[in-house]
Amino acid sequence: MHAHTSSSSKKDDQSKATHERGRSYRYRRFDCKRVFHLPCSIVHAACVAKSVSRAEDIQKEEAKVRRSQPDKPCHRPRDSLFSWSSGFDNFTGLVNWGFLLLTVGGVRLLLENLIKYGIRVDPQQWFIVLTGQHEGGSEHPSIILLMFNLWCRIKRNSSTNKTHLRRQSLSYHNFSSTENVANGLSNSKNKPEVGLVQYPDNLNLHDIIYFIFAPTLCYELNFPRTNRIRKRFLVKRILEVVVGCQVLMSLFQQWIIPSVKNSLIPFSVPNHLIWLIFFYLLFHSFLNLIGELLHFADRNYYCDWWNANNIDTFWRTWNMPVHRWAVRHLYIPLVEQGYGKTFASTVVFFISAFFHEYLVSVPLRTFKIWAFMGMMGQIPLSFVSRVMERKMGPRWGNIVVWASLILGQPLCIMMYYHDYVITHMGKELIEMYGHL
Repeated sequence: MHAHTSSSSKKDDQSKATHERGRSYRYRRFDCKRVFHLPCSIVHAACVAKSVSRAEDIQKEEAKVRRSQPDKPCHRPRDSLFSWSSGFDNFTGLVNWGFLLLTVGGVRLLLENLIKYGIRVDPQQWFIVLTGQHEGGSEHPSIILLMFNLWCRIKRNSSTNKTHLRRQSLSYHNFSSTENVANGLSNSKNKPEVGLVQYPDNLNLHDIIYFIFAPTLCYELNFPRTNRIRKRFLVKRILEVVVGCQVLMSLFQQWIIPSVKNSLIPFSVPNHLIWLIFFYLLFHSFLNLIGELLHFADRNYYCDWWNANNIDTFWRTWNMPVHRWAVRHLYIPLVEQGYGKTFASTVVFFISAFFHEYLVSVPLRTFKIWAFMGMMGQIPLSFVSRVMERKMGPRWGNIVVWASLILGQPLCIMMYYHDYVITHMGKELIEMYGHL
């Protein structure tokens, strides 16, 4: 009797355990569906996460078993680092290697230049050339035109009743503030931090001079302003401007002039280096210096043009003041008039090419079309860079951009410089001109 009771209790325990295991198995099997009516995406994500976790557990178990083998295995499945499937993307060492090669090459060129030409840097000649004393008693018609324009503006402003408009504007604000105090509405929320300038209060000499010196080409009634001048930031920009000008003129005097005198020597690398230094000096150091002094808050003078994957992106990111002016006053008005985007872009490049040619040919008194043709050549080059980006990837598009900068712009600049020396001085004066 006792044995029978014991056996029956064992059977009951076994059946109960089997029932519990079956219920647990069913729950484990269908637990992805027993989640209280959650969305399908969440259920699927939970199932995938559980599957991935299970696969990782299996791989860990297999790795643990392999490590316990007597031959001490040292291999495991993995891809080479240069394979895309490896997921490796840290190539900082290769970038450092590239900079090191550039540094070694630059030092080699510097030593070669010093050995062949010696030290040619003469700051005294910089002052003579920059002040125009080497040209004798030359006139400056542009200054006369600016003075006449300023005189016209002053006479026009004096003929209007500007004082009355200013007094009326100020009295209106005083009347409003008086009314607010009387009505109990004068609090910190109702007081503007800075009074906004309204038309025609902006028609004064102060606003004109501020817009002339502000680092922008697009006029606004109320520019974004900073609250104070950061002294440490200002000192850094001043040092960068001073040191950058010295480096720029030294490189020009030490590298460029000997390269022009010996026209067969390649000059793309020194020209490109000077262009990069000039970019940093103008768009970062100088414009930030002016912006800090004028409390100009919008410091977006350039974007990451060095990562541009095509020529269009480069021209939209490397010179933001000019880009904003071209978009605001040329591109958008043409598109709003019903012209196509391609036509509007071509017009923008044409006007940009004209001004590039004007700003180079007139000061040099040498009429050439190298700058104009170089700018208009950006249109087909833009198409080529977009095709390279689409067919071969963004990296090749960026290579096209850098190739145009390294080979195109320095070559165009040196062609003008070479033609200026040959045209205005002649071969017999090149050696005398070389004392710069």
